[in-house]
Amino acid sequence: MPIDIKMPALSPTMEEGTLARWLVKAGDRIGPGDIIAEIETDKATMEFETIDEGVVASIAVEGGAENVKVGTIIATLAQEGEDPEAVAAASRNSAPDASGTKADEPDANHSKNKAEPSPGRDAAQIELQDRQEKVAGEQNRTREQTPPSSAQEQPSRTGSSGERIVASPLARRIAADRGIDLAAVAGTGPHGRIVKADIENARTASAARPQDQAAAAGQAERESPSAQDFGIPHEARKLSMMRKTIARRLTESKQQVPHIYLTVDARLDAMLKLRREMNDALAAQGIKLSINDLMIKALARSLEIVPKCNVQYTGDQLLMFSRVDVSVAVSIPDGLITPIIKDAAAKSISKISAEITDLAARARDGKLQPEEYQGGTASLTNMGMYGIKQFSAVINPPQAMIMAIGAGQKRPFVVDDTLQIASVMSVTGSFDHRAIDGADGAELMAAFKQLIENPLALLT
Repeated sequence: MPIDIKMPALSPTMEEGTLARWLVKAGDRIGPGDIIAEIETDKATMEFETIDEGVVASIAVEGGAENVKVGTIIATLAQEGEDPEAVAAASRNSAPDASGTKADEPDANHSKNKAEPSPGRDAAQIELQDRQEKVAGEQNRTREQTPPSSAQEQPSRTGSSGERIVASPLARRIAADRGIDLAAVAGTGPHGRIVKADIENARTASAARPQDQAAAAGQAERESPSAQDFGIPHEARKLSMMRKTIARRLTESKQQVPHIYLTVDARLDAMLKLRREMNDALAAQGIKLSINDLMIKALARSLEIVPKCNVQYTGDQLLMFSRVDVSVAVSIPDGLITPIIKDAAAKSISKISAEITDLAARARDGKLQPEEYQGGTASLTNMGMYGIKQFSAVINPPQAMIMAIGAGQKRPFVVDDTLQIASVMSVTGSFDHRAIDGADGAELMAAFKQLIENPLALLT
């Protein structure tokens, strides 16, 4: 019996992904443990390892296909003794496409089906279908010219801009039954075609109040601004799933999370001295600590000291975490990812350094596992290496705080009531005000400053 290979869920929250690249082709024999494809999620490109054995009979979803829903059949294997060509023919007639619509579902555009009739269809059947489509086309044109008299009329086939709406007959029928305006539905089928799954997920026009529709339209306009190149030479680069996810999540964070920002200046001289001494002692082991390693440890210890900031807001309750997992922002070619140092407060600085070096390298290669970047109780982001003196970071939901580290600089600073030159760093904490009060955030910032200026406490 043929084996269907389906789009896997590579993380607990994954609903769809991009099938970035196939590493096998039809006719190849594969077995358990073979890497057969690369799949791009919203955070990384991951290798897909098969657990089945057989010959690749057909590829249902081509490499580069986007928005492939989890569970969609992407390939079919022929087992021992089966004819791969027969299996491929059968799968073409029954397998759903990436949008969840069966390949043989009726469509308004059948030019491909006419040119390549499926097995078993004779000339008379094709001629009959042509006549039916012609009649259906005349009926649709008549409906376009006749103003709708009720909510149950067939939805318009053109949008407000006059452009033709491409939708399958089944999608049109369901839309008419449910009173859904096709002009407000985004198609996920081939060439933007509206399919059944799009209608199932659409909000009915009758259920939406006028003010809700206006708000939704305004939101869509804000989220999808029109391109205005003003005739300037440019290159239009398609967004990756990661970049789309970053845009969506950070927009939601700024719109839905009430941020409060608290900044302190901390002297770095003692920490710089400690780092030099530790690196001298660890040089024989090939370990070289960075300031960022010490900052991760300092944030973790601060959250232990002020556990009221190691929390998460969930709407009707507050999660109080007993372990500190620090997400560390790492820049990669497609955007930003936050690998996690778990139980950071309990780990030595050298252990933190080794872990973040490994995680950052694998993040840039797209080799992180979901559990290595999903979660975390707080985040740390450092732009000091770029000379940025101070900045305010956007909270990474569902976390309730993020610490933004600026560059250490020589500045005039008052020490023991005298003006001296000191290495000073500005640090800004962003807090979710629904979960963390200003006083609690200030207490955390004070604890962090104390640890930076007295770093020997990080070694205990």
